[in-house]
Amino acid sequence: MTDNRFVSAALGGIVRSPLLIVLIVMVIGVQIATDAFFGWQNIRGILQDSAVIAIVAIPVAMLLIAGYIDLSVGSTLALGGVVASLVMDKASGNPMVAIILAIAAGAAVGLFNAFVVTVLGLNSFITTLGTLTAVRGVAQLISPTPRNNFGDEFGLLGVGTVAGIPLSVWIATVLLILAGIFLAFTPTGRHVYAVGVNREAAYLSGVRVKTLPFGLFVLSGAMAGFAGTIVIARLNSAPAGQLGAGFELVVLTAVLLGGVALTGGEGTIFGVVVGVLFYGALNNSLVLLGVTTFWQAVASGLALIIAIGLSAVTHVLRVRLAAAKARSLAMAA
Repeated sequence: MTDNRFVSAALGGIVRSPLLIVLIVMVIGVQIATDAFFGWQNIRGILQDSAVIAIVAIPVAMLLIAGYIDLSVGSTLALGGVVASLVMDKASGNPMVAIILAIAAGAAVGLFNAFVVTVLGLNSFITTLGTLTAVRGVAQLISPTPRNNFGDEFGLLGVGTVAGIPLSVWIATVLLILAGIFLAFTPTGRHVYAVGVNREAAYLSGVRVKTLPFGLFVLSGAMAGFAGTIVIARLNSAPAGQLGAGFELVVLTAVLLGGVALTGGEGTIFGVVVGVLFYGALNNSLVLLGVTTFWQAVASGLALIIAIGLSAVTHVLRVRLAAAKARSLAMAA
């Protein structure tokens, strides 16, 4: 029974995702124009870039569904990468210790955001916008000059493969599957939607409307910190000033393109996957087509505007459809 529900949800997501159709048409068009898109090295690069985005997009999407936002993930990624680089400087540390400390550093940022937003009651947009800047400063204070040469063992996290597929892609895939199951098939996952739709009604229904987002903020910080270790392992360097710069907008764009509503209460992990892959494929396609970096930046900005616009339009249409359905039912009664 559960398997049938999972298959039905997946097939339903495919049918309801026009972005997936656009993605397919886009990659076929770029392949015809360049004869390079479907090369394994190119696909591998897209998957590696998308894996890091996906890992952070999972908790960011959950927060948006619950009616909150985390804009500090780019700087938190930098902090996690810097902390790991301190442990692994000149290949002198233990990779597992570096990863654990990076996750802990990210979780600490998430804990701060969670406390300020859910306990003190400040707006999540303003709070995380502030930590975006503050955490970047902390990362640069900790590591004013980039550290590098983290050793081959640690480097496997960024460039290692299993069955020819990057390790980071396997990690992201497992996390996405677990997140999809969590949101679709667990009571707590359904509570995430309930909080985003109507917080007061969710509270009256017994949902822990403060504990749930508190945990999601901590998870967001932890995943961003972990993503930082993957990035520096791939780069073999940790420049605190540039690491993860603008990453929060990349994640937000991918998540919104995937159908997660900026107003809360709507979105799926399947949609997040499509949004992440679309964003990665779009950037890669622009490179293959020889588009300059300036126009690539323009395209990324337009993608964010389109994503926010689609989110708003979709929300309005669903509200109107729900209202029309309610009226028809009332008339039938």
